[in-house]
Amino acid sequence: MVAAKTNLFNEELQERANLFRVLAHPARLQILQYLAQTRTCLSGDISEMFPLTRTTINQHMNELKAAGLIVGHERGSKIVYCLNCPKIEEIGNVLGGFLDEMKLPQDFCCEYSERY
Repeated sequence: MVAAKTNLFNEELQERANLFRVLAHPARLQILQYLAQTRTCLSGDISEMFPLTRTTINQHMNELKAAGLIVGHERGSKIVYCLNCPKIEEIGNVLGGFLDEMKLPQDFCCEYSERY
């Protein structure tokens, strides 16, 4: 097995890559969208809202929780899931900052840009 060698890159790039990895699955994006659109915290099983099994949804929820994008609170025998709004805002800033770094000047010239 080949090591990813992520330690060769600065901490900021490693954090961005981890965030982008978490956001790189459509199920996790849909879960985030669903939580945002409902504008409330959800309790109980939400797997019926998605075209995946309960186990798969739980795995994606755990990924989102580990990344800090959602929080889960126990309420009785159920877990209530909410967006972690400060973290979502932070992600917007990280993504916006990254895209700002990628902006090219109007007079940028590349031999490939004419082909595509």
